[in-house]
Amino acid sequence: MSSEREAEKAAFLARHGLAAAVREPLAGDASTRLYERLHRPAGGSLIFMDQPPSLETAPCPPDATPAERAALGYNASARLAAGRVEAFMAAAGYLRAQGLSAPEVVAADAARGLAVLEDLGDGLYARLIEAGAAEAPLYEAAIDALLRLHQAAPPPPVIEAEGARWPLLAYDDLALKTGLDMFIEWWPKFAGSPAFSPDAVAEWDALWAPVRARGAAGASVFAHRDYHAENLVWRPERGGVARVGMLDFQDALRAHPAWDLLSLLQDARRDVSPELERAMLDRYLAARSELDREAFLADYTGLAALNATRIVFIFARQVAYFERPRYRALLPRVWGALERDLAAPGLAPIRAWFDRNVPLETRR
Repeated sequence: MSSEREAEKAAFLARHGLAAAVREPLAGDASTRLYERLHRPAGGSLIFMDQPPSLETAPCPPDATPAERAALGYNASARLAAGRVEAFMAAAGYLRAQGLSAPEVVAADAARGLAVLEDLGDGLYARLIEAGAAEAPLYEAAIDALLRLHQAAPPPPVIEAEGARWPLLAYDDLALKTGLDMFIEWWPKFAGSPAFSPDAVAEWDALWAPVRARGAAGASVFAHRDYHAENLVWRPERGGVARVGMLDFQDALRAHPAWDLLSLLQDARRDVSPELERAMLDRYLAARSELDREAFLADYTGLAALNATRIVFIFARQVAYFERPRYRALLPRVWGALERDLAAPGLAPIRAWFDRNVPLETRR
């Protein structure tokens, strides 16, 4: 971290009466954000979020054409929020308005990429389960929180809270294609294999097109977009769906309702048993009897396969480009989920593409 950025952060904290807080660095993730826990002298703690805007390419303007999005870079094409603090503030306000738990924003300077947030605590789902907590009640509550979002009125095109406004764009065909196609670029670099042939790339695009089309056509609900056990905090002292604290939702979009379900139930960072996955899907679908179960599950499986492929790219890039070898250990789980999804009859042509172009021994 540069001394200039550190001085900027210290000045921000001083402006908001937090100069005396003890700053405890927290573990990072695959993003360009940094987090610290602030321990106040009088007691209690807050979370300090640092997202330097200069480290990200531009987010997507609401009216940008596909060509304009491509020119702006990956964030615009994939409709990622580029870490913008105002996106976090607006999404947090929307979630709280639905009766859900997202951190209150105590102080923010969106232009500088700094914010102080309510501390939801250390009760991450993943850590609680590792320590022996029963999975089923936690996952049931997480499903019920999604139901609260999915059964609400359709989200507005622009969400706003505490003076922050952010467009809630659709997870459209280009956004789905962008994340998916990065596999084509990054897997050969990671695996040390030849680039995919032009014919293989053309076939890839044609095979995935129907999956992308179903995902884009179903984009109807507020989607957290990274809804899994590392981003959910158990708050048992709260009631109902508010017991599920949510983190890391600044990339929210309007998306197919299967999206957050598959992120939760095919978690790239921890094993979720097929039995638990089926039980939670049954819980969700029982509450949404208006859905065509067979069609929904087909969409769920197709989008889960697409997402697993996207995550393979993310983890491969973390290893090959950012030299973060810990992500290598996560790849077998993601490949396993992808292969299970591709066993669905409707995805047989995509499975055959992988069998022809990605040798089984490299899927690690």
